[in-house]
Amino acid sequence: MLLTATLGYSQNSNPITIKGKLVDKTSGEALEFATISFISATPDKSPQGGVTDLDGNYQFNVTPGTYTIKWEYITFKSLIKTGQVIDANQDYGTIALEQDVAELDGVLIVAEKTTVDIRLDKKIYNIGKDLTVRGGSASDVLDNVPSVSVDVEGNVALRGNDDVTIFIDGRPSALVGFNGAEALRQIPADAIEKIEVITAPSARYDAEGTAGILNIILRKNKLLGFNGTLQLDTGYNPQLGLSFNGNYRTEKWNFFTNTGFRYRETPGNSTTNTEYPVGTALNTFVNEERDFDRLGRNFFTSLGAEYFINDQSSIVANIVYRLGNDDDVNTNVIERLDENGNLNEATTRVEAEAEDDTRVQYSLDYKNDLDDNGQKITASIQYSTSISDQNANILETETTTNTINDVERTFTDEDEQNATAQFDYVLPIGEDTQFEAGYRGNYRDISNSFFLEEIAQDDLPNGPLLPDAGLNNTFDYEELVNAVYSQYGKEFGKFSFLAGLRFEQTNVTIKQATSNTEDKKDYSSLFPTLNLGYELQDGENITLGYNRRVRRPRGRFLNPFPSRSSESNVFQGNVDLDPTFTNSIDLGYLRRWSKFTFNTSIYYNRSDDNWEFIQEDTGAVTDNGDPIIRRTPVNLSTQERIGYELTMMYRPFKWWTINTDFNLYRATTDGDFGGQNFDFENTSYFARLNQKFSIPSGIDLQTRLNYRGASENAQTTTDGIFTMNLAASKDILGDDATISLNVSDLFNSRKRQSTTITDDFTTDSEFQWRERQVNLSFVYRFNQKKKNARNGGTNGGGGEDFEFEG
Repeated sequence: MLLTATLGYSQNSNPITIKGKLVDKTSGEALEFATISFISATPDKSPQGGVTDLDGNYQFNVTPGTYTIKWEYITFKSLIKTGQVIDANQDYGTIALEQDVAELDGVLIVAEKTTVDIRLDKKIYNIGKDLTVRGGSASDVLDNVPSVSVDVEGNVALRGNDDVTIFIDGRPSALVGFNGAEALRQIPADAIEKIEVITAPSARYDAEGTAGILNIILRKNKLLGFNGTLQLDTGYNPQLGLSFNGNYRTEKWNFFTNTGFRYRETPGNSTTNTEYPVGTALNTFVNEERDFDRLGRNFFTSLGAEYFINDQSSIVANIVYRLGNDDDVNTNVIERLDENGNLNEATTRVEAEAEDDTRVQYSLDYKNDLDDNGQKITASIQYSTSISDQNANILETETTTNTINDVERTFTDEDEQNATAQFDYVLPIGEDTQFEAGYRGNYRDISNSFFLEEIAQDDLPNGPLLPDAGLNNTFDYEELVNAVYSQYGKEFGKFSFLAGLRFEQTNVTIKQATSNTEDKKDYSSLFPTLNLGYELQDGENITLGYNRRVRRPRGRFLNPFPSRSSESNVFQGNVDLDPTFTNSIDLGYLRRWSKFTFNTSIYYNRSDDNWEFIQEDTGAVTDNGDPIIRRTPVNLSTQERIGYELTMMYRPFKWWTINTDFNLYRATTDGDFGGQNFDFENTSYFARLNQKFSIPSGIDLQTRLNYRGASENAQTTTDGIFTMNLAASKDILGDDATISLNVSDLFNSRKRQSTTITDDFTTDSEFQWRERQVNLSFVYRFNQKKKNARNGGTNGGGGEDFEFEG
């Protein structure tokens, strides 16, 4: 029986039957759930049409009239016929659509058989079908994307390189501003439609990020009429969530939103055991145990409207607002022992921190398809702000005598502003050539104010809190980047190339209030790119990409304020950090079969003035006599990195889907600092295996296994980490709703264990940011079914609309 979905049906005494079939021109495979639209020449008549079934066939009724007919399938070139008079039954037979490799910025829905879309300059993964991240955050989503890994602190790496640029909807955003790891935990997974992984960025993209770019696309539904999903989440450690994702579409307007609130408790822990050579410190052994009791409340909303000016142009306005309110208690128990292991002193340091975080992003986008040949202009402006206010009360007590050693209160204000303006022009030249040019200006202003007051030692425990002038400061970072680019692409039969050149002018100003200093750094650079592609045969391609990129230091890497959770182990930024420039080459191969997809890459990059994080004894000691160890970034080395990547997707049966990826890389670093040699070679890897099973009774099961191999640098060796996630779901209420259960980190094993050895100390540490989580979700769909919610626009329905394969 044919699957039909009437987009706009009006009664007529003589309905006309339309039928036909759509296939892939390259493979001949049926295009399931493709859209056929009949748009009337009469302005007040609603669109009519339908979608193809599993075999690519379609059949539906329309009323007589004159129409523009569109046959559309995501990532394929649309077929459009205008001025078609329909007054009798029509059989359009078999129509073959061609994949659109020229539309580099087109949007994407991944259908049943399509799990990854390979372009000359990026890969696109739809994450809506992943049961294991339901009720989670953007950080959880990224940790399940091939080529991407997220460590226990939430830091994101691409192919093992943590210098990755993260965009929201194609642009820099304060939503992931000065603390990207923490910000990603605040963006709910159900707000995300897809992730673009851009390992060989073309000239149209910012040159920032030596590893590449991750572009998080938020949901903006375009289904006709009113439709949406309501999601409820609960779980343990205690968490609650409520979100709504929906839209209302008319012929001229589309209104969309994704709004939700989350409450989450996130316990974590760490241990640090440091040994000093006998006689070099007051205490030979200093052992720290920390417990992190975090309580977070987060409200997130994305509100937008799109106005369709005509068939060729539209304008979209969008506001994203996030409000966070956290209350955290960090307890740090320290034991100090002599060389024989006898206890000299034990203290407990408790930091009670409250934080309010407000982030707002405004954007306005305009698109105009100037003709039917692909000539278009796009323009966008965006402004975003982020305000974070933190205050912490710190109390340190000597455990054995219950004596108060220290009373502190800190205030930290972090403000960030971003403004972006962008213009792009695309000009096709004939059927196989394309020229593109554009401009982007990006302004960023980050201000960090730190204020500390404490009770003097002689006045403990009840004396007045007095400011510490030596630690109080305001740090301002201002950056302006102006960029222009052009690129030229052409196809010669089975061969295609995209060559581009980008110029960026960077102006940086850094101010520190305490020292009354102002540092300026102005530099400009050219960033060439080249992407080549060759189709060996149907479904088999090879690609080669080259690009030059930059890593600009900002935020916490420059901020000289030391952390305060631990007196003896601190992180401190380095205001003298310089940018790192990297040249990269990527050779990729893709082969598709009917049930199996094989994608592999070999990549190489070389970075000059590369950053490394070193740990050093500052020479200062705490009030308890502990040496203060500082971890700080420096321009240490020249680094060469070579790696191999493999992604495979296999669907042996309709009820069983397998997805796996593997990344092996070797980094060679050559550098000296402070008279010490920091040369090292590090070989590491990470592997991931996803499987989904559809079992009787309409239950879907999913497992995710993830292993991150051991790694090392000049000072530290880190053990491998294994994690396992499980999930299950079932449709209920006549397929209008889905209930799912997932367990994140089933074995509670996601812990970073490392050993650092220097001439001054040896440290063994273990860190677990988040303990095992269990989440139960209920999703209800309004005016859409699970199996057909994917059609009706260029962006898909809710996250439950597709099976998970990527």
